[in-house]
Amino acid sequence: MTAQNSSAAKPAILLPIAPKAVARTRFAPLQPQPVQALLPAEAVRELDAVKPGGGSSVVLQGPGDPLATMDSTVQTLCGIAARYPGVRLSLATLGIGGAAQLPVLKAAGLSGILLQVNAVDPAILEKIYAWIRPGLKTLALPEAARILAAAQRETAIAARELGVALTVVTTVYPNHNDDHLEEIARNMAALQADRMVLTPYRAEIGADIVLPDVDPAWLAEACRNCARHLPAEVARMAKGCMEQPLEVPATLPKPTADRPHAAVASSNGIDIDLHLGQTTRFLIYGPREDGLVCLRETRSAPETGVEGRWRRLAETLGDCFAILAANAGETPRQELARAGIAVIRTEDNIEGTVDVLYGGGKKGKKGRS
Repeated sequence: MTAQNSSAAKPAILLPIAPKAVARTRFAPLQPQPVQALLPAEAVRELDAVKPGGGSSVVLQGPGDPLATMDSTVQTLCGIAARYPGVRLSLATLGIGGAAQLPVLKAAGLSGILLQVNAVDPAILEKIYAWIRPGLKTLALPEAARILAAAQRETAIAARELGVALTVVTTVYPNHNDDHLEEIARNMAALQADRMVLTPYRAEIGADIVLPDVDPAWLAEACRNCARHLPAEVARMAKGCMEQPLEVPATLPKPTADRPHAAVASSNGIDIDLHLGQTTRFLIYGPREDGLVCLRETRSAPETGVEGRWRRLAETLGDCFAILAANAGETPRQELARAGIAVIRTEDNIEGTVDVLYGGGKKGKKGRS
């Protein structure tokens, strides 16, 4: 077996669809940079923007773990598989609960998993992770590390039995697991993993613990050692599959003939500063007859607490393709997305953001969606 360089591989389309984290390494910032998880309908729309062809690869991943929110993960898989049947679908995971969930995921269209295995020895996992939450509660780290190691092994076995391609991704942490890489390779080869990807640790802004950089020459040699056991390569990505800065198509929803307008949640008519649930009146922007985009009217939102509030809002804004709000809960985002209205969470000024939606200049710095 030989080490391989991944630079020739066609980059996958990475979609952040998992909002719930199940672990945090000691080298991540306590308050990581927020990343908006896509709803199932939004993930499909992202792919509509890039129109992946047959043989393209799509990876569902963080900011959390896709296995922690199975309902939305399965919906996303089914939605993409139905729209783009020729696309290869994978997900990045720590593997907690994977053995039980892989049959459902495969039936929904999954063909591969990227399993983040940073150690096969629970004692080393304890040195790498600050906390691990295998279930609803955070367990004592020694117990949680043992559960994680066992769960990853079980997930690897299930992948082999189901014919799901298994890529093992290992982040190399100097002085923590750098002398353990070949042991990981040996164990994963015994479980018939398809390949191993080594990715070097990179320091993160705001992290309390900073490790030395990984020497590229040393990493290349470590990769050759791992390749004695299974195909191995050094990753293009800067981080492991569960810690990778997410790369999604830089697209926003666009107006259509049926939905030419955008609704804005604002208290002062200048800034997008209201939570969706607190908005009683929306500003409606859209093009005039001469094409100039401006404020066209205002519309009242359904009263708080009424039955079917978000369905009624979708009807009230039936000619809108987007809502701009400072924040919004998961339930209204999902219901409105199903109705064809994207909720964009941002705290920018109205004029600049609306200009971007209708094909104008660059958005300000505060936008989050």
